[in-house]
Amino acid sequence: MQLLLAFLFPFFTIVALGIDSVLFAERYFDGRQITNVLSIAYFLIFFFASDSYLRKLMFTMVFLSYLGEIIFCKLLGMYHYRNDAIPLYVPFGHAIVYASGYVFAHTKWAFENERILKKYFVIGFSLLFVLVGILLNDVFSLISGVLFFLLLKRKKWQNLYFFIALCVVFIELAGTYFQCWKWVPKIFGSVPTVNPPMGAVFYYSGGDVLLVKMVALWKNKKLKQIIPS
Repeated sequence: MQLLLAFLFPFFTIVALGIDSVLFAERYFDGRQITNVLSIAYFLIFFFASDSYLRKLMFTMVFLSYLGEIIFCKLLGMYHYRNDAIPLYVPFGHAIVYASGYVFAHTKWAFENERILKKYFVIGFSLLFVLVGILLNDVFSLISGVLFFLLLKRKKWQNLYFFIALCVVFIELAGTYFQCWKWVPKIFGSVPTVNPPMGAVFYYSGGDVLLVKMVALWKNKKLKQIIPS
């Protein structure tokens, strides 16, 4: 069930973001509330189909990603949504993105092909960051790409981060295509980028590191309650 939901992630993303798109709003009506309902429903189905550890990750991710939205969207102004408010579906969407990448990374196929996948991931993302940097003058993605690989080196090049990054690239391309959100042309008013920047994967990966630590603290606290010292 988890794997099926992960495979359906691209199709769900296109439908949900298409309903929240500018084109849908202009032709029909503002579909944001429908997207909110769909995202929460998909999140709940994914949540209850998951094991206890992934449930903790998904639950924590909702709150962590909302905090990230406040920092990166509202405080730093790196991107903005088609309406001023942060959509309700966004934190749940972040959790779905994470869970999909997590499930793909933990399949039998991914474990059996770990070394060759890692090789192709490194080459593919390296080319991606360099090409957008040179051809599109996306300096932000070049810088963020370097940080992404430094983070992966620290995390022993786990394929989990690459699978999540693939899901991030897809949802960023879909969201900006449907004009659900838009990145500013210059981050912090000075660093050139494109809409969307491929370097956005670093910020998801950084959030994942914090997410795992928070869940580990949650688990340790629960163990101490069960087994008092």
